[in-house]
Amino acid sequence: MSFIAEIDIMPLKELLDPAGKAVLRGLDKLGIPDVGDVRIGKHIRLSINAADEAKARAIAEDAVKKLLANPVMEQASIRIVNA
Repeated sequence: MSFIAEIDIMPLKELLDPAGKAVLRGLDKLGIPDVGDVRIGKHIRLSINAADEAKARAIAEDAVKKLLANPVMEQASIRIVNA
């Protein structure tokens, strides 16, 4: 079966997000002052061929742990959908 893994990777809440702060300042300079905070992350979509959803999730989790996210600085969430 074919699955899509939608992976969102965000900086940990405890860490400073310089890119987010730069965007926040830019929004204010553009006359959009009512935004309270900005956090910049990554959205990754994997097409996975697997026997079932559990196997697809395991593959996505393995990819996150080994390559896609740095657990010291980032947290990841994974959503699996049928392709």
